[in-house]
Amino acid sequence: MQVSVKYFASLRESMGESSVFIDIDKESSVDDVWQRVTKDKKIEIDNVMATVNMEYVKSSYVIRDGDEIAFFPPVTGG
Repeated sequence: MQVSVKYFASLRESMGESSVFIDIDKESSVDDVWQRVTKDKKIEIDNVMATVNMEYVKSSYVIRDGDEIAFFPPVTGG
């Protein structure tokens, strides 16, 4: 299965790209995708937010072929 992965804000800089297409195994979760795309990177953010097809999802959400996954760093404000 192939999916589109997008990175926003500081993650885009840390990843060195704004988006990528990757092949994943059937039954892969959002967390599986995150672990795969950060495997060789020195990213130390553990509470990344994610959307699938522009809807916020939990890290256990199972990805389908053609989905668009977007990762966002934690947001703070006041």
